[in-house]
Amino acid sequence: MRFRRSPRSEPYRETTRKRAAFLRKQRLEREALPLFAEAIAARQHGVDAEMARRAVWWGEAERARRAQRAADWRRMRARLFAFDPALRWTIRALWRTCPYPADPHSFGDLLHQIAVGRIDPHRPPWIFHAPTQARTTPNPATFDEAFRRIGQRTRGGGPKTLPADELIFCVNLGAGILFLTSRVRLIEPNESFYTSSNHRLRDSHVGRSGHWVEIEVRGPCSDADLALIERLAQGADTRPVAVHRVDPLAGRPGRDAA
Repeated sequence: MRFRRSPRSEPYRETTRKRAAFLRKQRLEREALPLFAEAIAARQHGVDAEMARRAVWWGEAERARRAQRAADWRRMRARLFAFDPALRWTIRALWRTCPYPADPHSFGDLLHQIAVGRIDPHRPPWIFHAPTQARTTPNPATFDEAFRRIGQRTRGGGPKTLPADELIFCVNLGAGILFLTSRVRLIEPNESFYTSSNHRLRDSHVGRSGHWVEIEVRGPCSDADLALIERLAQGADTRPVAVHRVDPLAGRPGRDAA
C-alpha cells in the first residue's frame, strides 16, 4: 500500500517572531476594551510562560495527531478488506499510481468512489484510454459522405479518349470495414477506351455505345448495405452502376457475405 508516514515529531521551536506575535495579541486584547485594560492585563501571563506552555502542548498535539492518523488508516484498511480479493488487489495496484494524496481520507474517498460506481478501477479516469469504437457512417446521404478514396490504378496505356482508372474506396457502415473497387466498363465489349489516330476510320463506331460502372464490394456486406451502396453510387454518376459482392478467397464475384 502507498502510505505516507507523518512527519517526525520535533520539539516546539521558540523564535522572536512568535514572542512578538504573542505580545501583540495581548496588547490588542487590552486596547479592545480600554476601560478594563488593567483587569485584562492582570489575567494575562508572561511570554516565557506562554512559550513553555506551547512546548508542552506541541508534543501532546503531535502524539494525538499521529494516533488519529493511524486509527484512520486502520479504519480505511478495514473498508478495503470488505471488497472481494481480486478487486482488492486491483485497488491496491491502483492506489500506488493514482494522483490522490497519500493520506487515509483520500484513500477512503477512492474506496467510496469505487463502491458507488463513479470510478472504474480497471479504467481509472486519470489514465488516458484510446477509444475502441470504430468510426462508422451508419446513415450516409451521399456517396462522398460515406466513402473515402484510398487508392487509384490506371489501366492500359496510350492516348485516351476516356479515363479508365480503377478507384478504391473504404467505408464502415456499422458491420465492419468494406473495400470498394470501381471500374468503368464498355457496354459494347468490342470497343476500346482509346483508339490510335491512324485507326480512327470515318465510319468507325468506336466509343459510341457508352459505358457503365462496375463496383466490387469486399467485406461483411448485408443485402441492405449492398442496396445502399448501389443507390449512393448511382446518385453520384450518370452512367449505369452495377454493384456486387466479391468472394475474398476467389477474388471474383461469388458467395454472398451477408
